Amino acid sequence: MRILLYTGKGGVGKTSIAASTALRCADLGYKTIVLSTDTAHSLGDSLEIELGPEPIPVTDNLWGQEVDVHHSIATYWGRFQEYMTSLLTRQGVEQIVANEVAIIPGLDEGASLLWLNRYVTEKEYDVIVVDAAPTAETLRLLSLPETGRWWYERLLALGKGFKGTLGVLSRTIGGSVVPNNGALEAVDQLFKNLEDVRQLLSDPAMTSIRLVINAEKMVIKETQRTYTYLNLYGYNTDAVVCNRLIPDSVRDPYFSAWKELHARNQELIKEAFEPLPIIMLPLFDSEVVGFEDLRRMAQSLFEDHDPTQLMFKGRAHWVEPRDDGGYDLVIQLPFIEKSELQLHQKGDELTLRAGAYRRNFILPRMLWNRVVTGAGFVDGLLRVHFSVQD
Repeated sequence: MRILLYTGKGGVGKTSIAASTALRCADLGYKTIVLSTDTAHSLGDSLEIELGPEPIPVTDNLWGQEVDVHHSIATYWGRFQEYMTSLLTRQGVEQIVANEVAIIPGLDEGASLLWLNRYVTEKEYDVIVVDAAPTAETLRLLSLPETGRWWYERLLALGKGFKGTLGVLSRTIGGSVVPNNGALEAVDQLFKNLEDVRQLLSDPAMTSIRLVINAEKMVIKETQRTYTYLNLYGYNTDAVVCNRLIPDSVRDPYFSAWKELHARNQELIKEAFEPLPIIMLPLFDSEVVGFEDLRRMAQSLFEDHDPTQLMFKGRAHWVEPRDDGGYDLVIQLPFIEKSELQLHQKGDELTLRAGAYRRNFILPRMLWNRVVTGAGFVDGLLRVHFSVQD
């Protein structure tokens, strides 16, 4: 089984790319589902079929699903939410408010991930293609198994056996607030499932994350930061798709400035993401909607290759904590001599020159208030040391 997850800044065209990938997989004979976790669903529009919160057949070997937050919560979280809602209502909170605040932070988004665990566990499909939400929401989703477990262990677990903080709270307000064993078992199982999802998504043999960008500087920078965070959480990115490049065949002078901009930014994309494979996808002469157009896009994307094949394994760079409270940005640089390396930091950007080549990194937030205090280069790994500025 393979999971192919497409994400990127809003409006870059990841829905069409996800839909075309899924259709190619289905045409190759794989039993495939394409699902959208973006609240602003457009997957059904791309496939020209009305989708719902449960999978429905689209064509031979292909199913589609637009994940609905409320349906997902009811499916995977309903038992505990009902308990919390009744508890809050008993304490004087209005029903509609209680229903909203009874959800663990982030779980409304995280419920989307639990469909993956179900499909993998039940072995319903050969390929799962995910049209993910824009990058910020996707990063919250991918970090949810860790942050949610923190929330659960420090708050909900205290209520087990009426021995912890919730027991004290109960005696203070004069009511029983301790979840029954069934509710606690339900939430415990939920977070076990989320942990299973994290392991699925961090296994490169199972999951490939593919970043969709346009040849625009703001989009490239946001996607660079996303790539660093994905490395930080141990998720494998195996390709970058640069979408909507104006073809050379377009001769209209109106587009000449855009063509020049795209050409310059393609070099920036290579600096930012190599050695990841970079797929250049042209701007099509019409809206990509329906099977015929999606198959044409899939041909431009993959030519005669199988989309399920792993395109790249490994991490080009990642962040590691140090014992002294600082961090190291670790960069793989095989076949380079130390004397060829130069570093320059400006704000949230780090520029690395290696001989005649340049690489530009957009730093994750944890490094913004830190400065480069040194670097080491051993066995093809460059470690750039970041410490708090004095």
